[in-house]
Amino acid sequence: MSIVTVFASPTSWIESDALAQCHQVAALDGMISVAGMPDLHPGKGAPIGAAMTSTVLYPFLVGSDIGCGIAVFPVRLKRAVPEKLAARFPDLDESPDADDPAWDVIKGDLPAGHTDSIGTVGRGNHFVELARIDTVFEPDHAARLGLAANDLVLIVHSGSRGLGERILRAHTEVHGAGPAADPAAYLAAHDDAVRWGSLNRRLMAARVAHALGAEPTEPVVDECHNLVEVRDGAYLHRKGAARGDGRDVLVAGTRGTLSYLVATHAGPEANYSVAHGAGRKMSRADALRRGKAKHTVEELRRTPVGSLVVCGDRQLLFEEAPTAYKRIEQVIGDLVHHDLATPVATTVPLVTYKTADLRRGRGRS
Repeated sequence: MSIVTVFASPTSWIESDALAQCHQVAALDGMISVAGMPDLHPGKGAPIGAAMTSTVLYPFLVGSDIGCGIAVFPVRLKRAVPEKLAARFPDLDESPDADDPAWDVIKGDLPAGHTDSIGTVGRGNHFVELARIDTVFEPDHAARLGLAANDLVLIVHSGSRGLGERILRAHTEVHGAGPAADPAAYLAAHDDAVRWGSLNRRLMAARVAHALGAEPTEPVVDECHNLVEVRDGAYLHRKGAARGDGRDVLVAGTRGTLSYLVATHAGPEANYSVAHGAGRKMSRADALRRGKAKHTVEELRRTPVGSLVVCGDRQLLFEEAPTAYKRIEQVIGDLVHHDLATPVATTVPLVTYKTADLRRGRGRS
């Protein structure tokens, strides 16, 4: 059996089911090592928040949302009044119209010719957020990214929508959870989905920038956390884990807490990976049940940090409540303790978009 290492402190909340899934993965043929991040939690058949190296390529270890990631885009606004800006967010549940100026950020054809759901955010833990740079720990590093305290940024967390799901289904219908019969063919389709996810984040950021009266910008950070790469002759699968080999990564907190921009320096013992977010501590069902006992819908539309949440789906409001997630400070502390990353700056949310709230009369962009 391969090595399982979890980069979390004894005080970090790691579910036994997540550890069990790590050991199940470690028992797969060809598995070399499994690195659990401090945001580790159970997933469908495989742990989320893990980086897994193997001589065999297993598509189910990447999952259906191939190319999911988080990008950060600087945005310049004269005034950032959350109440006014929340009402101006476009409907990101619908693809943009053909004449939308946001299309200008897409150069050439879409990968795999996949046009379904382009420019949309999806559900679950995906979001688009207007945030402000709060504390800057490494001013020189932040400056190299063009960021400073009080600057505004758009944070976009989304993936390849139906494309990744289609790729995984084509595999599982024939091979189930088994290895890829043709790794090269899977990797070619996988790479299309990774590119598609990145383009989708750019398109959504451009849609929001235009809607808020700003010019679209290039991302200063765009890191995928559901992917596989060929490294040192092996397959390095990441499921809810970001590439940590010297890249800048936005480790997302929740809509009601800080997020952390970090500089990564993870080595081979961590499979060159870092955490991608706070990580769930409650299932969606538990979050819904507990949340309804404690909060009203209106209470969840404004967060503890004073930001606003755009979300017309009441169930999603509860499922994605900040209390459903681990403490982001604990996750970052574990990354620092294990010398996997250095905090550069924090971001504080102003408006977090989850899904259209049609009560506001929001139209398509």
